[in-house]
Amino acid sequence: MPKRSWAEYAGFLLSQLRASWSRVWILEARLKGASVARGVTFVGRPLISVAKGSRFQIGNNVRINSSFRANPLGCFQPSVLRTLCPDAELVLEANVGISGCVLCAAKSIHIGEGANIGSGALLMDTDFHQPIGQWEWGSDPGRGARPIHIGRGAFIGARAIVLKGVTIGERAVVGAGAVITKPVSPQHFAVGNPARMIPIPDDYFACDFASETGHGQ
Repeated sequence: MPKRSWAEYAGFLLSQLRASWSRVWILEARLKGASVARGVTFVGRPLISVAKGSRFQIGNNVRINSSFRANPLGCFQPSVLRTLCPDAELVLEANVGISGCVLCAAKSIHIGEGANIGSGALLMDTDFHQPIGQWEWGSDPGRGARPIHIGRGAFIGARAIVLKGVTIGERAVVGAGAVITKPVSPQHFAVGNPARMIPIPDDYFACDFASETGHGQ
């Protein structure tokens, strides 16, 4: 077996250190009320809060990146994972991957199996504030909240924004920086602001369309 270079050895030690800290962040998530299944990996410490009476579930082999170096684009903030109201739910099914993104659920955010969410994306099922009277603003996140559902195998590109009431179909692709306010059909691209939908070619998953769609984690 070839001898490791100093860089390879340093990388190995760093990976072991990250793995040990991952167990700490998993324990912290459980203490805060999250349900964490087997094989979950935290690279860097996420920001997690679980409202009393709500449900936060992380499925098998989910990877949550919060460290700056955990993603090729860099994570400019830790992943933010919050349930905001009693009876809210935030569910990440098996093999989901997220990087430095925000998931805030006042009603329901459900991420389907194998979905990927790119660096800096925001998913919010609430407006957070509502106008009250002539000039004031309320702060009840549950008021007017509507569920978000992300289908199996979907991809949400870096810096994309998914707003309340949106369903993204299975194997759909949301381009980087897109703003999604309407449903995205299965196996469609959603690109731009406002987003427009483009059918995914039959051979997409055997080819590289990144230069056309601008998507990327």
